[in-house]
Amino acid sequence: MDCTSLPPPVGTVVVDTAGPVVRVGEFRGRSGPYWALRPVGGGREWKAEPALVRLATPEERMRAGVARDNARSRGSLL
Repeated sequence: MDCTSLPPPVGTVVVDTAGPVVRVGEFRGRSGPYWALRPVGGGREWKAEPALVRLATPEERMRAGVARDNARSRGSLL
């Protein structure tokens, strides 16, 4: 799926490639010309340039899920 054509369904795990740190997050919706993303385990949303967002690979989705589950086991998530 080419993320620059249409936004993915809400909850789709994507990767924001902007900046020096690649961030994995869930697509939450549109915010003007930007897409609203948030960490898979919850947390503060950020705005991303759609042209710099791609779908997460299966490995990236798995890593994000493991990080979410680890945070939950530590009590870091609600």
